Amino acid sequence: MSDVDTTDEFRYLPEQAAALASGSAPGSGSPHVPQVPQVPQHRRALFTDRDGRTIGAIEWGTGGPEVTFLHGAGLNAHTWDSTVLALGRPALAVDLPGHGHSDWRDDLDYRAETNAAAVFSVLEHVGSDCQLVVGQSLGGLTAAALASRNPGIVCGIVVVDITPSVDTSTGAAAVRDFLNGPPVYASRDEIVERAVAFGIGSDREALARGVFLNTKAVEGGYIFRHHLANLHGNAAPLFDADKSGLWAAFERLTVPVLLVRASGGFLTDALEQEFLDRVPGSRSVTIEGRHNLQEDAPVALARAISSALTSTTSTTSTSTSTSTSTSTSTSTTDADTTGTTDTTTDSGAHTV
Repeated sequence: MSDVDTTDEFRYLPEQAAALASGSAPGSGSPHVPQVPQVPQHRRALFTDRDGRTIGAIEWGTGGPEVTFLHGAGLNAHTWDSTVLALGRPALAVDLPGHGHSDWRDDLDYRAETNAAAVFSVLEHVGSDCQLVVGQSLGGLTAAALASRNPGIVCGIVVVDITPSVDTSTGAAAVRDFLNGPPVYASRDEIVERAVAFGIGSDREALARGVFLNTKAVEGGYIFRHHLANLHGNAAPLFDADKSGLWAAFERLTVPVLLVRASGGFLTDALEQEFLDRVPGSRSVTIEGRHNLQEDAPVALARAISSALTSTTSTTSTSTSTSTSTSTSTSTTDADTTGTTDTTTDSGAHTV
């Protein structure tokens, strides 16, 4: 896939950072960050997986990443920009296969298990230490597949608004209708207008940013970067894939797991409780917002991730100490970045 659009993909970062500080960012009902966050060093990186395909990513900060972010279907690494800015930690945001700057697959295999293999190849290239993996929707399922197969490189996962039991076909119906448009659009404005018409969003400024970051210029106009919009009715291999085997991956996990539920997202009380019952040592938190919480409530999500990162670090330290001594079971208290305390016990749920 050649990319002839060289316009700066990081052009929006300063205004996103300012919006986070002012409280005008999406989800501004959540506490905003006390000052304008510094935009960390960032760069576009391209890796090669074991099959020779290109996998794109954005590297944030200096040194190895502490957190790896995996987006949902039809999105790309930039969906995490505001969340990464609010978090303020070294991070890696990966373009899943068929999305962003990653190669499309001729076999249309975009299952979580296949994605996990590609992400592992990236982490091998980066040479990162054991870290927290955060995944939203398809990215959350991918995170579980990655952690279950490679526990040494994943110290914990945060799963955003998804479980293997979620019927994504219902929530994705409007998106599929939206994507079933012309092969090439005359302008990006045309895509924004189509998104508004299909109820994908109402904030035209946010939509324009999303369209800019999720499209590329080709001869005659613009197309979406992700493969799904270019399958023209043949996206069933992803949307309708059998995810029953993913429960086994979740049930094999031996690392801390945080389920983040969006109040207006895909999860129900029953689905949330099923997850807590089936996934060892899991806990959950609910954040006000829709399915794409990283865009609706980036500050609140960053606080939850920070709490999970603290928990992961504590668990790793405890595991190290117990290799030379015997310890008794104690409850864990995780402090978030606002100074409040999360006293949720394993297999518990609460709302922020």
